[in-house]
Amino acid sequence: MQFRCLEVLSVSFLAGIAARAAKFDGPDYHSLPLDTIFPGPWESNIRAPFNKSYITPNKIFKFEGAVSGLESVLQDAKTERSISWVIGLGGLVTFEFGENVAGKVCFEVDSIKGDPYVVLAYSESSFFADRECDATGDDDRDLPLSFSLNHTGTNCVGGGYNRGGFKYLTVYMPTSDTPTEGGYWHEGHSAPKISVKKQSWYHTIRQKLLGLDTDTKNEALKEPAVTISKIWVNCTAFPSNPNGRAYTGYFDSSSSILNRVWYAGAYTLQLSTLDPKEGGSLINFNRNFDHNRAPPGAWYSNYTIANGTAVTTDGAKRDRMVWPGDMTIAVPGIAVSTYDMLAVRNALDIIYHRQYSDGSMPYAGPPMGAFGEFSDTYHLHTLVGTYQYVLYSGDLDWLEERWNAYTTALAVSIRKVDETGLLHVSSRNDWIRPGMTGHNVEASSILLDVLANSIKLASWIGKNATSDGEDWSKTRQRLYKGISTLYCQEDGLYGDNIGRRGCSGPEKVLPQDGNSWALISGAVVSGSTAYNVSENLRKRWVKAGAPAVEFPNVISPFASSFELLGHSAANNNDAAVELIEHMWGFMLDGPGMTNSTLCEGYRIDGYIHYPAYWQLSRNSHAHGWATGPTTVLMQGILGIKLLSPLGETWEIQPKLTKWLSYARGGFATKLGKFEVSIALMRSLSTSRRVEALNVTYPAGTEGLVTWGDKAQFRSEDMGTSFSIYRYLDVASQDRWQTWGVDDVHDFVEDKTWIKPQVEERPEGVVDWKALEENYVLAKQRFTASDLVQIDDWAVTENMTAKRKFMEEGTKEDL
Repeated sequence: MQFRCLEVLSVSFLAGIAARAAKFDGPDYHSLPLDTIFPGPWESNIRAPFNKSYITPNKIFKFEGAVSGLESVLQDAKTERSISWVIGLGGLVTFEFGENVAGKVCFEVDSIKGDPYVVLAYSESSFFADRECDATGDDDRDLPLSFSLNHTGTNCVGGGYNRGGFKYLTVYMPTSDTPTEGGYWHEGHSAPKISVKKQSWYHTIRQKLLGLDTDTKNEALKEPAVTISKIWVNCTAFPSNPNGRAYTGYFDSSSSILNRVWYAGAYTLQLSTLDPKEGGSLINFNRNFDHNRAPPGAWYSNYTIANGTAVTTDGAKRDRMVWPGDMTIAVPGIAVSTYDMLAVRNALDIIYHRQYSDGSMPYAGPPMGAFGEFSDTYHLHTLVGTYQYVLYSGDLDWLEERWNAYTTALAVSIRKVDETGLLHVSSRNDWIRPGMTGHNVEASSILLDVLANSIKLASWIGKNATSDGEDWSKTRQRLYKGISTLYCQEDGLYGDNIGRRGCSGPEKVLPQDGNSWALISGAVVSGSTAYNVSENLRKRWVKAGAPAVEFPNVISPFASSFELLGHSAANNNDAAVELIEHMWGFMLDGPGMTNSTLCEGYRIDGYIHYPAYWQLSRNSHAHGWATGPTTVLMQGILGIKLLSPLGETWEIQPKLTKWLSYARGGFATKLGKFEVSIALMRSLSTSRRVEALNVTYPAGTEGLVTWGDKAQFRSEDMGTSFSIYRYLDVASQDRWQTWGVDDVHDFVEDKTWIKPQVEERPEGVVDWKALEENYVLAKQRFTASDLVQIDDWAVTENMTAKRKFMEEGTKEDL
């Protein structure tokens, strides 16, 4: 294939947008494809089920008491061969699924004896697979579900009891009255009728709460039992596509860990995408609006959180709400894996629909937003998500409709940039990390990035890039100067703010989130300084991952996803791949993890407790904000970046890194496929080592491929793909070559390549005192309280608060 090696191009593709392609060869997110776009052996890493309406367990995790039946691996669970379990009083079976799953549980009941009922307990982690559920709300554990069985055949839980995430299902028949969550019935049958006569004893907590008993036909039988022949889950997640394996993107490499992580991220995003009518797991908070009388520990998922048929949320188990911060990580991951952009748009729409009168965006979607809940950073994350949605979907009509609301929201943040050149935050709400006050590096850096995106958005629809008479590029210049004042020269990192948590403050904090965003936004102008910031973040890693020092005791996949993006922006992709293997590999295979989805966070010593909450079992093991690798591997390693909507213009900068011998992957937009393959190979005829590259892109698009020592190749006059290779012996005069027909037979896998040794990291040490202190901040996110105004380092109460949620404003950060 012919190609031309070109000089470095000085003309930016951001100067304008190429003419829209007349023909669309890629997927339409309004009607997603029913089959995968990139078939291949990498599909073995997909964790989504083959049949989402019938997901069966694959082994028995626990077997106790009066139970008979298969006690080991359910090798025939997916066949027609009869497998059954007889559960009597005191009997218990815990079923383990191959992956974290979500949906409604169903049984095939062969026989019943003595008016039996069983109790169901759900858990994502093996650590909490017992007679109680793990937690979704404010209590230590959720109530298990009582399931009265009065007929044979298929029995399914009711729609409200759609458990958003679980890998372990415990089914048991208690010997005594057990506190349970009741109120559901067999699908297709009437609810059990309740007798009006008072009883002196009770079978279930439902009867105890009402003081009533149900009519039964077999009260004389003293030993109830049930025979179950089948158990399965009807998955209600990712409603946009009946085939959850119909991916529009893929990734494959020499690292099995990276491959598993990429697909775990994609699957996590699928489980976190819901029917909007099945959201809202925060039952106690919902009570402000639906006036439910659920007892402590109750759970269900029937709160409407958005319009439409699908919506992306923060997590599968909880909170099952639209959180803009999570979307910053989730949206590009969705775009390059399943292309479920309609679910993204529905999430953004509900945030815009609830925009406050002053232009501020709500902290989260319904049920939040009624009390004026606000976060400076999450406000900006809504704007980040807007850019990402338009970039991958090409939905410029939607952008036109939202433009006034967008610019009004942007002006809210711009007005908070004062004489310091930094954004002066007015709310301490963020991702529950403490210290979000005053002139903050994270908030300022996010705004810097948002302004760059806003300038692009304005150019795409022919709008002015100004707010309150100031050009957005000038605001960016003020932020560049302000952020530079937070750089701590002796540490090679940025301080959290200009006050107590700054470079010279008594509580100096060099935050993971803020330093990562400084890299992402380009606030670090010098390439060498950016690389040093990246390396200094890397030096802090512990055995379980990258610590979020701004939140003591926490390993945060959210902040660490930003760190991945930061390493990539600093041209330190070696560190990005190393961290994915190190930390996200632990998230798959570490104790108590699901081996299939990515969790909300965990403790610095590696225990699955997420210190944002006092409950050990509340951690969400399928959380969209943890899926950064799904984006970074596509953008940073394969190097595929869209520069304009749908990828009409693009750039590709592949970086194989020292950790990989090959990597390949791609994704599709409505315009068609983008695909990159890069590999280390060896010539059979000369024994010389080469690196080979193949690039494919949609017809009608244009872009630039940058590879190796900044050699650049334009897409013009090269069709829709090209293949080249370069010799790795630098002295060679014939370094760049066209891939010819004969090379297919001459080049083979370079089996001499050896993966470098991984650096040992120290154990993380828990600060137990700080652990307790942070629980207070977490509670305040969901507890109404008066606004607190902070002047310098002195605290004074403002009793005329406009908002019920705790907020702070500072002149110099606490």
